[in-house]
Amino acid sequence: MHKDLNRWIVLISSMGILMCTGAIYAFSILAGPLSADTGWTMENVMDAFAINAAVGPIPMILGGFLTDKGWSKWSIMAGGILFGLGFTLSGTATSLVQLYFYYGIMGGIGQGFAYSGCLNNTLRLFPDKRGLASGLITGGMGGAAIIAAPIANSLIQNVGVHQTFIGMGLAYTLISFLCSLFIKAAPKDFIPKNMPVIQGNTNKLDLKNNNWREMLQSVNFYLILFMLAMGAFSGLMIASNASPIGQSMFGLTAAAAAGYVSLYSLSNTLGRVIWGGISDKLGRSNTINIMYSVIILTFFVLIFIRSTAGFTIGIIGLGLCFGGVMGVFPSLVMENFGPRYQGVNYGIVFIGYSVSAYFAPKIAASMAASANGDFTNAFYVAIIVAAGGLALNIVYILNKRKNIVLSEI
Repeated sequence: MHKDLNRWIVLISSMGILMCTGAIYAFSILAGPLSADTGWTMENVMDAFAINAAVGPIPMILGGFLTDKGWSKWSIMAGGILFGLGFTLSGTATSLVQLYFYYGIMGGIGQGFAYSGCLNNTLRLFPDKRGLASGLITGGMGGAAIIAAPIANSLIQNVGVHQTFIGMGLAYTLISFLCSLFIKAAPKDFIPKNMPVIQGNTNKLDLKNNNWREMLQSVNFYLILFMLAMGAFSGLMIASNASPIGQSMFGLTAAAAAGYVSLYSLSNTLGRVIWGGISDKLGRSNTINIMYSVIILTFFVLIFIRSTAGFTIGIIGLGLCFGGVMGVFPSLVMENFGPRYQGVNYGIVFIGYSVSAYFAPKIAASMAASANGDFTNAFYVAIIVAAGGLALNIVYILNKRKNIVLSEI
């Protein structure tokens, strides 16, 4: 027991930091005006978003190592400040190279450190509610655009896109620093005050702790890696292009599209909490099956129901499932490989997310550019990817069952 540690304060502070670094999900609001103001193509501007996500595994793994060593507070503080400064400096960029460095590399490294520290440190504090805790903490990340999208849209109209980057970036830097002051590293083998410990019935999850070398020898690692990539693909495609999709395919104004970005972010946030809680009840694999199925059905709605109602259903459905993927997979990794090395292990698995984050926005923007703003072909690609993820999850379930049978022989 650790009476001086209030795990809920740590969780709320972590959510506050991730609500700053999660501003990347509102990038579609900034991308259009930035393209128009600078003359850079939308595809080139979206490369900044892709780079931001692509560099993620580096700080995720290093930040995970620092968290595993008990240095999560400093990793989180450094990450939040670096992200805020990168966002701020993006407003001063006069070339694509500068934008890619400030927003892509600085922002991506900062976000990775903060996300890795906040997520893995908090999970250790909630051994009794891992699905829910994962959903709540990642919900802070997903919820950022609910606030950021309308603020960014309003600021762009009044002071321009460059000053918007600067003002919001400075705010993110300050908020991240203040919240990080309340972060405390989770003690080793932390047990919450009211969690019953029954002799002879120790949680099997905590008896199995595989380091990254042992994890790489497991078939389940590769299945989970690709499942995460395929699950995140559709959500990243929509997160980076929600505003242009709404305007070009559904006839929305810029202000209305910004509202849908906020709706997507709200759904993303709720999905992390809802699916995280459901996965505690139904199991991770069953929950993932349901999410992949909803993703496929929702894309068909976007393709065949070309109305505001269709777009609303699509935004909500895909937002909920993207949030679910981000909320459930951290617990799935810990369930397979244990809590002790979760920081590094999940950082390596997160490579799957980063690969999708690099390709999904680019594929969508490229296909839309060659079809006069129509994203239909990109939607079909996302359906195929989600179907592949569903197939892999079935293989994962069968492999788990086989391993259980073998262990009982």
